[in-house]
Amino acid sequence: MPTQPELRLLPTGDAALTVEFGDSIDPAINARVLALDSALRDRPWLIETVPTYRSLLIYYDAAKVDFADLSADLLRLAAAPAASQDGGRTWTIPVAYGGEHGIDLEATAATHGITPEELVRRHSAPVYQVYMMGFLPGFAYLGGLDPTIATPRRVSPRLKTPPGTISIGGVQALVASIEAPSGWHLLGRTPVRNFMPGRDPVFLVQPGDRVRFRPIEERLFRELDEAAAAGAVVAEPTA
Repeated sequence: MPTQPELRLLPTGDAALTVEFGDSIDPAINARVLALDSALRDRPWLIETVPTYRSLLIYYDAAKVDFADLSADLLRLAAAPAASQDGGRTWTIPVAYGGEHGIDLEATAATHGITPEELVRRHSAPVYQVYMMGFLPGFAYLGGLDPTIATPRRVSPRLKTPPGTISIGGVQALVASIEAPSGWHLLGRTPVRNFMPGRDPVFLVQPGDRVRFRPIEERLFRELDEAAAAGAVVAEPTA
C-alpha cells in the first residue's frame, strides 16, 4: 500500500502557516488539502485559507490562538484520512473551439498527429476536477486532462490572452477568467464569467468542483456572451 508523503508545517510570516502534503499534482494529495480546508471553516482564529494543488496556506488571528496549539491542531487534522469530495458541484461550461477563440487548436492537434476535431473530442470528453484557484481571481486549474493531448507550455508566452480562454499546459487544463499573459495553448473560449465583481455569486467554480466542457458554435457563443456580460450565469451547475 502506498504511503502518504510526510506532512510539512511551514511558518509563513507572523500570522500564517502553510501545510504541505506533497510535491506533485495528485488527486489524493489535493483531496487532503481540501479536507483540511473544510475542517477549518468554523475555527474562531481563522482569517482566510488559500488551497493549492498540494498545500494549504492558513492566515490566522495570532491574538486568538497560540502558535504551538495551532500547529498541533493543524497536524492532527491534516493527518486524518481525507473524506470523499463528492459534495462539490459539476459545471457544464460551453466552449467555442478554434478560430479566433482557439488560435492554437490546429497547431496543437498537429503536434499530436490528430485532427482538430479529434483534439476537441479528447479535450471535452473528461470530467475535470477543480484543484485550485489562482494566480488571478477566478482562474480555475483543472486535473484530468487526457494524457494523449498533454502539451508542454509555449516557449514564448503571450503578453495578453482573452478572458474566458480555455487552454492546456503540460498535464493541466485551465478555465481563465480575465485578460492575462499566458504560456498555455489556447484551444477555445467560454462566455462564462467565472469571476465577475458585482454579481452574486462573484465566483462560480470552486476547488473541489468538477467541470465538463460542451462544444458550441460561434452563433451560440455570441448569444451566451451577451447574456453573461449582463450578469447571467451561463454555465450549468448540478449537485
